[in-house]
Amino acid sequence: MVSVLATAQTFTLDGIAARSVRVEVDVHRGLPAFSVVGLPDPAVREARERVRAAMVNCGFDFPLRRIVANLAPASLRKAGPGMDLAIAAALLVASGQLDLGRLPKLALVGELALDGAVRAVPGVLAIAEAARERDMETIVVPIENGPEAALAGEVGVICLENLAQLSALAAGEWMPDRPEPMPLRLSSGAGVPDLADLRGQRHLRHALEVAAAGGHSLLMVGPPGAGKSLAASRLPSILPPLAPEEALEVARIASACGRLGAGEAGGRPFRAPHHTVSPAGLVGGGNPPSPGEATLAHRGVLFLDELCEFRRDTLEALRAPLETGWVSIARAGSWRYLPCRFMLVAAANPCPCGRGEADPECSCAPLAVRRYQARLSGALADRIDLLAAIRQPSAEELAGPQGEASAAVRERVAAARERQESRLGSGRSNAEMTPSEVRECALDEPAAALLADAYSRRRLSARAHDRVLRLARTVADLAGAEAIGREQMAQALQLRRRDTE
Repeated sequence: MVSVLATAQTFTLDGIAARSVRVEVDVHRGLPAFSVVGLPDPAVREARERVRAAMVNCGFDFPLRRIVANLAPASLRKAGPGMDLAIAAALLVASGQLDLGRLPKLALVGELALDGAVRAVPGVLAIAEAARERDMETIVVPIENGPEAALAGEVGVICLENLAQLSALAAGEWMPDRPEPMPLRLSSGAGVPDLADLRGQRHLRHALEVAAAGGHSLLMVGPPGAGKSLAASRLPSILPPLAPEEALEVARIASACGRLGAGEAGGRPFRAPHHTVSPAGLVGGGNPPSPGEATLAHRGVLFLDELCEFRRDTLEALRAPLETGWVSIARAGSWRYLPCRFMLVAAANPCPCGRGEADPECSCAPLAVRRYQARLSGALADRIDLLAAIRQPSAEELAGPQGEASAAVRERVAAARERQESRLGSGRSNAEMTPSEVRECALDEPAAALLADAYSRRRLSARAHDRVLRLARTVADLAGAEAIGREQMAQALQLRRRDTE
């Protein structure tokens, strides 16, 4: 036969989603050569050498003919080594060494080692879900990725250790058991530090509870060593458990970024990038686009320590994600939308020396203080819901008893979230309320009068007006009140940054 064509199905990652790729391998007469076409990146082009060595070392014959592997659609950029297994399988079929006709609607994903071992690849959870949506019967994955792929459900999962097992699988001589799905963790792990370690700081503890109850963003300002970083690291311990669907979202993102642990998946993420991070590293970017810290913090906490040390353009990149919960990345001819519904928690010093202008020992010039504080623009500050002004705890507070434990605070937070979900829908919090939903918040006349006075006298923006209402609704949910009263409105106004200056 002059020419033989064989096909196999695989997937490539596009952001955090999986796109279907059809591998077409043609073997025909001519000078021996192996070409991979269809917009492959360097990792895909190098599959030629991995496939060649893996076939020979597993006892197969590598055809000394003209071989062309086309990755369709040709207009889609393919990245990563996850298509090695599909290319090898199609080449084995085209060369007459394998018959996969007994396994219809089969997708193959995996990287090949030179000895034929099938290595784990990132994004297998998204790939398995894409295979399920395309009504594929079975997906073949590396054995390390088996529990992850089983999370998708409703699609068969076959785990391979090496390329040689494909021959027994095609002949029907071997069929492994379906792997057990990786356990999904809904709440914070046992190693998360407890809020009881935060001594004193009554105002900060209240701000943390309100932020956790409503999913609000929080800015802590105070001198170094007052407990800002300690408080932020304990915020996950008071957040309510994830819903199973939310835990699957978190696991999907972690899988696509190669950060999914081998033991269990899920749990609210806590991301704390260094202040030298670039805008692309914070919100995502590159070519092809990849997720940033904001997407990795989806359904969790994004902590920015030393906020005023971040580059201003890096901080400004957060403005749209804070409003919409999505990162939009535009590239030539395409758009990528990455989810990033996170709680922004930031910590900053009041001035470069950290003492604050009110302290007699502060030696910072007024111009230096203004330049330092200008890293946080007014537009971004208006999008931050709460401000907690931190002071140094006294010696008596440090030597006193521990504060309230995380478990007790988490119960109140979970009860407040249940009230919000019954009102707004499953998985939603007060921080996600739309403008129309904000206008429907029930509040009594004294609360409405107090808000109207603050809006006119303190010159709140329209955005700040709505954020005060969201904040007051959360305070009312913590108190179990049906309508927002004057006391809840006063607390919300006190917690707003612009209203505490």
